[in-house]
Amino acid sequence: MIKFGFKIKTRGGTVVDNLTFAAHDRADAERKVTQIYHHCEILDCHEVQSQMKEEALDLERAINLIGKEPGSVPEPTE
Repeated sequence: MIKFGFKIKTRGGTVVDNLTFAAHDRADAERKVTQIYHHCEILDCHEVQSQMKEEALDLERAINLIGKEPGSVPEPTE
């Protein structure tokens, strides 16, 4: 699933920013917005990068670096 950020104008004229919806694609995310906010106008839509995904990649890189350090893998004993 991809997260999409929206800025909308409600039918009453109020601007709502920082709405986030997870969906399979942009069309699905827009459908979800219009189901909740009937007759709204979508002013902006953008894909939101997940911090969790970036943090997971950083952790994976750190683990890989640790594994490459000399002496980090114990010698097998018989």
